[in-house]
Amino acid sequence: MEKHNIIWRGIAVEITYKPEEFGMTDHVELRTENKTPLPVTETGYRSNFLPLGHVEQHGGAVAFVTAWLDHEANRTRWKGAQLSLF
Repeated sequence: MEKHNIIWRGIAVEITYKPEEFGMTDHVELRTENKTPLPVTETGYRSNFLPLGHVEQHGGAVAFVTAWLDHEANRTRWKGAQLSLF
């Protein structure tokens, strides 16, 4: 198991990566401080199971998660947690 802490667009993100979880899949968990939303989770927590080797093919847990967050932010035109006035 690996644990990493990154800052993505000003948001502290804890990454837990378990390669070959259950001998069948890779497992990535994301947690943010204060349950801050991310483009892949409104609650600040996300658990994702991936095909074996998928994370390593993308350069490891930090590179994979960073690319995943960037991709989803661009895809959804995510602007971060914003309050609505209406």
